[in-house]
Amino acid sequence: MRNLALRFEGILRSKDVSKLEDWLDDASEAGIYSILRFVRTLNRDLDAVRNAVEHPWSNGQTDGQVNRLKTLKRAMYGRASTELLRARMLPLQASNQHTD
Repeated sequence: MRNLALRFEGILRSKDVSKLEDWLDDASEAGIYSILRFVRTLNRDLDAVRNAVEHPWSNGQTDGQVNRLKTLKRAMYGRASTELLRARMLPLQASNQHTD
């Protein structure tokens, strides 16, 4: 299992998509349940996996912001007005400026 994990990490770091098919075949033949589940998951959207290996772009920032918004919405659903939700969503404007 360790060897397969290290090989997969090497594929990701080298961005060599050509080695991915061989790795998937070897991992499927290994007979390790957790690896088999991982391979099945990768095979569900293999084009996306190939693109993730090959290209440097990521939508991680977008997904993180969406996750944050959904978390706030769930936490406040039915408990607060839209004004409170808006106040939590928008950044504070000049809250650290003091007037003398």
